Amino acid sequence: MSKYLLSLDQGTTSSRSVLFDITGNMIAVRKKEFAQIYPEPGLIEHDAEAIWEAQYHTMLDVIESANISLKDIAGIGITNQRETIVVWDRRTGKPIYNAIVWQDRRTAKVCQELKNAKVEKVIKSLTGLTADPYFSATKVRWILDNVDGAHALAQKGHLCMGTIDSWLIWKLSDGKCHVTDATNASRTLLYNIHTGTWDDELLELFQVPRSMLPEIVDSSGEVTRWKGIPVAGIAGDQQASLFGQGCHQPGQIKNTYGTGCFMLMNTGDRIIHSSNNLLSTVAWQIKGKREFALEGSVFMGGAIFNWLRDGLGIVKDVFEFDELAKSVDDSGGIVFVPAFTGLGAPHWDPFARGSIMGMTRGTSKAHLCRAALEAVSFQSTELLECIQKDADAKVSELRVDGGASISKLLLRMQAEQMQCNIVRPKNIETTSFGAAALAGLGVGVWSSRKEIAATWQKDVLIKPKPWNQELERERMRWDEAVRRSKKWIKDE
Repeated sequence: MSKYLLSLDQGTTSSRSVLFDITGNMIAVRKKEFAQIYPEPGLIEHDAEAIWEAQYHTMLDVIESANISLKDIAGIGITNQRETIVVWDRRTGKPIYNAIVWQDRRTAKVCQELKNAKVEKVIKSLTGLTADPYFSATKVRWILDNVDGAHALAQKGHLCMGTIDSWLIWKLSDGKCHVTDATNASRTLLYNIHTGTWDDELLELFQVPRSMLPEIVDSSGEVTRWKGIPVAGIAGDQQASLFGQGCHQPGQIKNTYGTGCFMLMNTGDRIIHSSNNLLSTVAWQIKGKREFALEGSVFMGGAIFNWLRDGLGIVKDVFEFDELAKSVDDSGGIVFVPAFTGLGAPHWDPFARGSIMGMTRGTSKAHLCRAALEAVSFQSTELLECIQKDADAKVSELRVDGGASISKLLLRMQAEQMQCNIVRPKNIETTSFGAAALAGLGVGVWSSRKEIAATWQKDVLIKPKPWNQELERERMRWDEAVRRSKKWIKDE
């Protein structure tokens, strides 16, 4: 039997390839960053060819570094930044425009027009999502409307669209396979969450030709091969993390601290339509059966730390950031609302912008670092509160992962503000592992999800201290700062 599973983890700022053995241990990882393109404030793009090249080179590098043969790899799993969209010409395989990133806000006014036209209720009922530029459909519409000749090419059936999983699979299959899995499809605003198919009413609403769309497939199971290796696992990054965290039963919940913060609760075969501005989404589809999740999405999580490092230059790396945050007892009264690209759940305000409030002459960079950690924590706490209301359940344990989860200070903040146990596994690369696990299940390395869940191991457990008045005051300051940051650019 082949000994390894290869995960292609395509993220917002880098492409990574991670090799796991069949007991779930990480053997090797290779990472390559690529350029972030900012045409104007609030607009974010990627070069889709650069994404592919970075992913391909890390894939070759990780295989070489592990000194293994291709025959040793049982299957390939793919996980990806989700709502980012690519449109390419199926005849040449070349993108007709840069990939428009999930954080991009260029279609904010279009989404507001949809709300004004009273169609958001229909969108929510069909998709489980909201009318926000976060999702893919308005990005596709923008490309069709703004790239010369795109309409004519689409009408002739020459254009393909897809989230990054579709783009990678197209490249791996040399243009023979145009597919996406149900988790990624459910993030486009074109997918009916009830029927599990592309929806004619939504296609008409967003004016996207059906000929552009990929075939929707299971999250686990072979769809194509690369050099004889089955590509057998596909899931958007947050669903892959949910799977990799072993949250396979309804009620289990995880939060990922990546570029953004994403909290998902497994709701099994039940779609919970949120009353608190959260999203209903597909958790995964296996053997034709869909299971669902309730999701809260925060746009700026770990990206805040990158901004403090690269944008302001006040820290050299995440370790210095964490040390500075720990060097002060509190944030010195400042509140940092990181609405650089608007606010996600539960506010959904694309016109909000970032703010730092409460500064004095005594404010230091240590206070700013501490406030940045608090911002991540407060945003995630809001998500948990909404999930508990929608699910009508008290969460006693939250499983965490992602790069920022290495900060125990952040995890202590989360435990206290959320008043629940915070658990970090030994392997925080749960997104990569989730994709590998779906591939392993698809090719028979594991016979059941129970076997996969058994590989999960606890590393850190942080229990909350009792709620107190200082926590209450901090929360009130945060709520007020968020209120003041909203609708900042609406009249422009």
